Amino acid sequence: MSTPVHDDPLSAERSHLAASRSALRAMREDVESLDITDVTANWVNAAVLESQIEQRIKALADLSGTPLFFGRLDYLHAPGAEQAEGGEGERFYVGRRHVHDADGDPMVIDWRAPVSQPFYRASKKDPQDVSLRRRFGYTGGDLTAYEDEHLLDPAEAATTSRLLQQEIERPRVGPMRDIVATIQPEQDEIVRAGLTGSVCVQGGPGTGKTAVGLHRVAYLLYAHRERLARTGTLVIGPNRSFLHYIEQVLPALGELTVRQATVDDLVAHVEVRGADEAATAVVKGDARMAEVLRRALYSHVTPPTEGVVVVRGSRRWRVPVYELEEIVRELLARDIRYGAAREALPQRIAHAVLVQMERAGEAPDDRVQNAVARNAAVKALVKSVWPQVDPAKLVLRLLADADFLAEHAGGVLTEDEQKAVLWVKPARSVKSARWSPADAVLIDEATDLIERTHSLGHVVLDEAQDLSPMQYRAVGRRCTTGSATVLGDLAQGTTPWATRSWTEALGHLGKGEAVVEELTAGFRVPTDVIAYASRLLPHIAPGLTPVASIRENPGFFDIRTAPDGAADVVAACRELLEREGSVGLIAADARVPELAAALAAAGIGHVGPGEETTHATRLTLVPASLAKGLEYDYVVLDEPQAVVDGEPDERTGLRRLYVALTRAVSGLILTHSTGLPPQLT
Repeated sequence: MSTPVHDDPLSAERSHLAASRSALRAMREDVESLDITDVTANWVNAAVLESQIEQRIKALADLSGTPLFFGRLDYLHAPGAEQAEGGEGERFYVGRRHVHDADGDPMVIDWRAPVSQPFYRASKKDPQDVSLRRRFGYTGGDLTAYEDEHLLDPAEAATTSRLLQQEIERPRVGPMRDIVATIQPEQDEIVRAGLTGSVCVQGGPGTGKTAVGLHRVAYLLYAHRERLARTGTLVIGPNRSFLHYIEQVLPALGELTVRQATVDDLVAHVEVRGADEAATAVVKGDARMAEVLRRALYSHVTPPTEGVVVVRGSRRWRVPVYELEEIVRELLARDIRYGAAREALPQRIAHAVLVQMERAGEAPDDRVQNAVARNAAVKALVKSVWPQVDPAKLVLRLLADADFLAEHAGGVLTEDEQKAVLWVKPARSVKSARWSPADAVLIDEATDLIERTHSLGHVVLDEAQDLSPMQYRAVGRRCTTGSATVLGDLAQGTTPWATRSWTEALGHLGKGEAVVEELTAGFRVPTDVIAYASRLLPHIAPGLTPVASIRENPGFFDIRTAPDGAADVVAACRELLEREGSVGLIAADARVPELAAALAAAGIGHVGPGEETTHATRLTLVPASLAKGLEYDYVVLDEPQAVVDGEPDERTGLRRLYVALTRAVSGLILTHSTGLPPQLT
């Protein structure tokens, strides 16, 4: 790859950036000018091709404020044959997407390409044949600085990259951004792990686990695009606010087709209008409910009491009851869904009739067998022996009929647990029932028992520590034939049914073979803040390794008493708004209305979680229950004890507090008018 010769290296790199942007623009114009009139056989093909072209045009967009490339690799020799793109001493610019010139020669190499991997993993100890690694600094979209690392020079000591540190600590406003320029070696290993294996990432606050999961999706789509185009990918987050926060990461990397959803979205078979008490939700979310549902479903299968007679023309063919019983027993013994077995039953009966026909000298074919299977007598028998079951009606009966529940939960749930899940006021119908989120998961389980759920090629599950065993099962059946990337932090589990161990969780997910990786290097949370928050770890997750911040900037941390209550909180917000970057005010859910009124009275505009901040409105008022996964440059945390008291038990409350304490990237002000939780002091 040739680069214009300049005496000033920075000018040379700016020239290459300008040439690369011009090449990307030409690539986009080439796609826009495509004429598909003569290459499509029909309107369906035309529509598909037009959609693909539209997606390609979007993927080739040049985002003005986003660096087209962020690094350069100078190889000592040409890369291996499978990576060869030039001669000895090849130079590669590493960026978010591949860009080539009019001759097809690469101007920028996609960060996911094998030849780009040493940008993240090469070191003085293992240079991987890289003589020079150059990082670029940008202001907006303008290249303003560069920094060289001579990996083969023994006289040059290994140092922390100043540009890398600045990029990590750069203030942010708006949604989450990608970390493609700052991926660390231990993160890169997870990102580039193979598609066939599942990975679980345990990572404390600020370790970049969410970003690692999203970049892993982008990498897998690059490395296995055709396969995943057929099977599909899915990113699952805890709530809509979180998904809105992360939704721009993949498009910035050129990936536009990844679906995002919550677990509630996946199991939306009924309208959820109710809520369970914590004790009830814990039982409904227990994996034992799967066995209760299985028993209840298969109780509908009843042994035949008499044979069936099929009349064809002048002949009558009788299948005796003992033969029907054998067919039913065999279908029950097979590991197939209830609905599939029900569809197989008339065919098995028809086959028994065809055997008799053949013995009588006839020569029936498949058409005869299908006709027998549709015979009125056979259909009536199937209806009585193996009736259709509606999954929602099945769950409705379990939750409304104490005797039906006791019959199928005996030996599985205790009497107290059965009482906990029974509705106090039984609903009359599926539509009138006030279904809870846990009920919807039960219906999804019953649906899968009847008909197999479609499996995707890869699923990313974020904030996984908050899922119940039944929710894990709901996610797991979406990737039975694919793989999963599970992201979470046991210390941030804030539901009464929160995950106790990844081994247990992965078992419920159906991915017991998954490799568990732990990220302990903190890139986001300031040293003083994470050290203070880690005081809670012995009380909420004993044995978990505390996050060690690797940031050079210790950040800003202050604990203040607030005798004037909301007025002092507003003053702290006003103080932080004088700094550059986003500000989050996190408070116990019950205190949010009071604080919203105080901010309005003070003339300070704010938005809610998931809403877009602007340079004019940089403050987000965040209920503690929605803070998980979000990040702000500066945070004001109001009344830590109120955050703890807002949860049903102390451990969950302390975990919620741990989450709230670790949302700041550059600074935290903690305000309190009452005492602090003793676990912090």
